[in-house]
Amino acid sequence: MAKISRDSDVVELNSPPIFNYGDKVRSRKTIRNDGTFSGRDIGEVLVKKGDYGYVTSIGSFLQQFYIYGVDFVEYGYSVGMRGKELEPFDPPAEVAAETSTEAEGEQHDRPATAQV
Repeated sequence: MAKISRDSDVVELNSPPIFNYGDKVRSRKTIRNDGTFSGRDIGEVLVKKGDYGYVTSIGSFLQQFYIYGVDFVEYGYSVGMRGKELEPFDPPAEVAAETSTEAEGEQHDRPATAQV
């Protein structure tokens, strides 16, 4: 019989979840089907590193770890992932800078309103 490999002696469930419902998150690594995702072959890639999705459920595994159900809208399905496999989604600095610059430009391009 195979031994269950526990990542650590830390019980994540003793602390609040890292992510909340609705949080936009990004996969920190490529996730393959371990046999628990029906309709796909074992070993088939389900999520690629860098893909993003939204937390839709929070459960537990082995009474030790949080499992986050992440809806990957691009693929049309949800995958259960550990907190260490996810990171908060923050757009790259260049994109964030462009967005804020565009927003500032839009504010300046609006016609002035007359004050009475």
